[in-house]
Amino acid sequence: MIPLQDALAGEIRLPIAGFDARDDHAFPGRRAAVVHLQGCPLQCGYCETASRMGPARRAAPDEWRAMEALLATRLGEIDAVVFSGGEPTLHPDLPAAADACRALGLAVGLHTAGPYPERLEALLPRLDWVALDTKGRGADFDRISGRPGIWRRHARSLSLLLEGNTPFECRTTVHWRDFTLEELERLAMTLADCGVRRYAIQLARRERCLDPGYCEPLAEAPPREALETLVRRLRRHFEHLELRG
Repeated sequence: MIPLQDALAGEIRLPIAGFDARDDHAFPGRRAAVVHLQGCPLQCGYCETASRMGPARRAAPDEWRAMEALLATRLGEIDAVVFSGGEPTLHPDLPAAADACRALGLAVGLHTAGPYPERLEALLPRLDWVALDTKGRGADFDRISGRPGIWRRHARSLSLLLEGNTPFECRTTVHWRDFTLEELERLAMTLADCGVRRYAIQLARRERCLDPGYCEPLAEAPPREALETLVRRLRRHFEHLELRG
């Protein structure tokens, strides 16, 4: 795990890895810009943004100032900003940046895998939407993310969302090196039994996976029709279930 650091007094510092000027899928029902922050404690083989995100680093003094000014110029074209990654909760100045966005009149969303539940708990009063990246059940989460013990932290983050009032969905990226159809169904049913009502299944794209082995075709991957049949069967357990990709 990447150790957490406390926020320093003064200027907001966030290491920015990328910016999407408009993404209508990042925050349901909102016209959102997406700010990607650098660094992630996980090592998922299917990750396609690892080369762009790079390792965690200390932000330059003017990075967030420039981003805030850019967001201000887009008011009217967007009504929300989403912090994504990497893993955005890695950064101690994220609550201050969320406050700055709210001061601009923007709703604030977060994409997170939940590895730092204490950070998420502090952020929740500032958030209007959360997408929680749920990589597997229990030990499967650890295997897929390459971090032993991380599933317990994720479970605490999920509990915070279930106990709170912030709208959220769980998302699972599926690469068939990590899942069988039966394992995916067990994960989905576990989430439904916990009280999750919005769920998205996202198919991994092989073009730029972190692990080169994940870029290769998999002969034993189930046919698309079998996955779609599973999704139809699962829909009755959720208020909203979407297959993406």
